[in-house]
Amino acid sequence: MDYAERLTVPLRWWVQGMMLVASVWLAVLVATPDNEIIAWLVTAAAFAAMVTLFVRYGGARVSVDRTTFRAGRAQIALEYLGTATALDADGVRRQAGVDADARAYLLLRPYLKRGVMVEITDPADPAPYWLVSCRRPDLLVSALEAARTS
Repeated sequence: MDYAERLTVPLRWWVQGMMLVASVWLAVLVATPDNEIIAWLVTAAAFAAMVTLFVRYGGARVSVDRTTFRAGRAQIALEYLGTATALDADGVRRQAGVDADARAYLLLRPYLKRGVMVEITDPADPAPYWLVSCRRPDLLVSALEAARTS
């Protein structure tokens, strides 16, 4: 594997999620003071939902190996890739907004401001480019270029 990254949610999301679950516990406890077991059951369900949501959302992987570029559930052979460009926060915002192409494949996470835009040269692929969030865009571009040339 030349490059691999999991787009996990940041710690602050977990802290805020736990505060939300604690607020749910307190609200249900106040609403049902005679039956505290209900508050714990509702809290357990809210906690399980939060963990499931964060793990699934943050479980997206971005990877490059000798033959394939993967971003989330999508994958493409390296032979169909054009130029890869590392983008700063403003570049990602523009490519996902004002300069966006509706046909593009997007794997964006709001807690990752930087990313990579990779042109797609496959004539059968309707997406003109992939826009992928990542923590280390320069390393991803280097891995794509190295894998394509080898």
